[in-house]
Amino acid sequence: MAENKEEATVNNEQVVEETTVEAEEIVEEQESVEENESVSASLEAQLAEAKDKYLRLYADFENFRRRTSKEKIEMIQNASEGLIKELIPIVDDFERANKSFETVTEVEPMKEGIALIFNKFQKTLASKGVKAIESKGKDFDVELHECITQFAAGDENKGKVIDEVEKGYYLNDKVIRYAKVVVGS
Repeated sequence: MAENKEEATVNNEQVVEETTVEAEEIVEEQESVEENESVSASLEAQLAEAKDKYLRLYADFENFRRRTSKEKIEMIQNASEGLIKELIPIVDDFERANKSFETVTEVEPMKEGIALIFNKFQKTLASKGVKAIESKGKDFDVELHECITQFAAGDENKGKVIDEVEKGYYLNDKVIRYAKVVVGS
């Protein structure tokens, strides 16, 4: 019987050990589940924060895009405002000259007045970066000239601009109108 008691004690100790091990495993599993839940909750919070940041950034970008688009349209519409303001006094001068044509009988003062207005107009354009392309007597250049016709000329004028039908113009070193020319052949 003593052996039975010892066996029972050993069995009881084994059962207690197994139960303790099982209990520890259950506690570890619960801690692991709780840890996973806290990690999951933390990740969900980070995801929500990232989504919020993304939505705010996207909204800011859309507002920026709309604002710059609106500013660009306004800038294009008002781009020539400075030039127009400088041309209006020249238009006024032309109106005054036109009125004086009715009363003036001499041609010389009218010619001088028109020449003054023309010079004022050229200076205004030059101040805005517009300048004429010098073509007559120069070599024909397809980057600057548009050949309207060719004219038989001597060897010294072959490939050169003989006559200029319409002047060409630069705007800040960019060709805005090609010179229409007659080229020697």
